[in-house]
Amino acid sequence: MPDRIIAFVMAGGQGSRLQPLTAARSKPSVPFGSRYRLVDFVLSNLVNSQIRTIYLLVQYKSQSLIEHVRKAWTISPLLKDQFVTVVPPQMRYGESWFQGTADAVHQNINLVEEHAPDYVVVFGADHIYRMDIQQMVDFHKEREADATVAALPVPLDEASSFGVIAAGADGRIEAFQEKPANPSPLPGDPNAAYASMGNYVFSAKVLMEALEAAQQAGETDFGGHVLPRMLERGQRLFAYDFASNRIPGIKPYETPVYWRDVGTIDAYFNAHKDVLGDEPAFDAFNPDWPIYSSNYQGPVARVLGARLDNALLGAASVVHENAHLVNSIIRREAVIEEDVELKDCIVMDYVRVGKGSRLKRVIIDRHNLVEPGSVIGYDREADLARGYTVSKGGVTVVPAGNTGVFARGGGYGGGYAE
Repeated sequence: MPDRIIAFVMAGGQGSRLQPLTAARSKPSVPFGSRYRLVDFVLSNLVNSQIRTIYLLVQYKSQSLIEHVRKAWTISPLLKDQFVTVVPPQMRYGESWFQGTADAVHQNINLVEEHAPDYVVVFGADHIYRMDIQQMVDFHKEREADATVAALPVPLDEASSFGVIAAGADGRIEAFQEKPANPSPLPGDPNAAYASMGNYVFSAKVLMEALEAAQQAGETDFGGHVLPRMLERGQRLFAYDFASNRIPGIKPYETPVYWRDVGTIDAYFNAHKDVLGDEPAFDAFNPDWPIYSSNYQGPVARVLGARLDNALLGAASVVHENAHLVNSIIRREAVIEEDVELKDCIVMDYVRVGKGSRLKRVIIDRHNLVEPGSVIGYDREADLARGYTVSKGGVTVVPAGNTGVFARGGGYGGGYAE
């Protein structure tokens, strides 16, 4: 019989460093690229890895995420153990919201009991990457581990910014170091260290015992409490080297070990550069390991005499005459009017950029009407005076507009459902 595996996806992230993109949505529901949401990457990895009993634990500003999952992630109800379902705080053990990653799973320990799995995987919902999670489960089984932590090799001189895992040559974890001044190097590479990715595989029985012990001790977090306590008790914890993970269909030009934490505006903006170009560092086109998202039913993009230099266009977008787009991403149902110039921009769904506008290093959130002749991204003080956010790296963010605005309708009027 195949292993019984259930997944908990931590999708309650507030994403405060991504403001204003998270003003009305949780971090996992932030759009990415020309058609995805951040949550689509972990869900696609799980489904592609044949792990299809998936509970999405939500908390902050979750409605946008709930709607996306409802429209995009319906798996056949005929198969009782194949689903993606949203779980808000149930308050089964008191009147508190999820207090941490371990507490979130503990509050839903009844779901583990109901499915009686062999293994439980606990993954975050807000990173850009491809991973065959089954390979990590196999690693866990081969070592008869109690818990396995996904580990990303990082340069030693950068490791102080991460939670570092000290491990032996066989991968067995010896210590956890939280942003250490002197991080432990990898056994076979003195110039690199293991950074915890915050993704875990647990043997189910061990997990349930650890969560009960943590609850009694008032401990709420896997990385800060549960795993260090398991290590103190001599349980078998291992680090899984993410660099050893192999995905079919990866092109020679892609970054072989691609993983991006897009927790800040600048990191989010820079990750978009990785999906652009003839040979992108992260190529979204991979039929052997697709990134799934919503089943959008609108028409294709339309280009009317514009000049496009390295651009991605979402479905039903329209780019008009004499517009010039450079290193830019346009999402669904956005309209770029005549004579617009966009350089290094991300234009989200249902946005209309008015005639003659000039934008550089700008993110425009959904449902906006940019007035004709607007100049954004060229003068930091002017952008701040308009109420826009400007990041440390000089990226201007225009916050989401009126949700009744749909660019293809001439301003106001409905669009297609995602």
